[in-house]
Amino acid sequence: MVQTPLWVWVLLAYLIHRGIKARRPARTSLPKLAVVPAIFTAWGLADLARLYGLEAGTAALWLAGIALGSVIGWRLLARADIRADASSGMISRPADMTLLPLLLVAFGVKYSFGVIAATSPQLLHQAGFRAADLLLCGAFTGIFIGKFARYALAHRTTRSAFGA
Repeated sequence: MVQTPLWVWVLLAYLIHRGIKARRPARTSLPKLAVVPAIFTAWGLADLARLYGLEAGTAALWLAGIALGSVIGWRLLARADIRADASSGMISRPADMTLLPLLLVAFGVKYSFGVIAATSPQLLHQAGFRAADLLLCGAFTGIFIGKFARYALAHRTTRSAFGA
């Protein structure tokens, strides 16, 4: 924790803020809803390249995690009453009680794997550690992507229905 860069703590504070705000229904825009999936995608790609290299096998594991997580994320919002306003482009979303716990667990998993990689770099060469890191971190990224995809579909469906 002592050698953790400041940006990590700023990111954690931001994620907590977003998770708390999500606990209330709100009107928001699609770009704002894209921030969390974008953060985890960028963070995952950076770790993938830095720790394992952009090789087909490592990328495939990460993408498999994303695919699985996307299904989970989509299903978390499958019954949510998401409404989009075609004239303003805004989305009315219900309270999301899953976002804060997911953000905290996802951050904790990514942080833990980062600490382990920094303190025991030899583990990066072990197939089990690599698979767990890539699949788990990919799955959390996928959950946020899946949730965003559900919002994006509601937005697109509304715009299409009104010819926008």
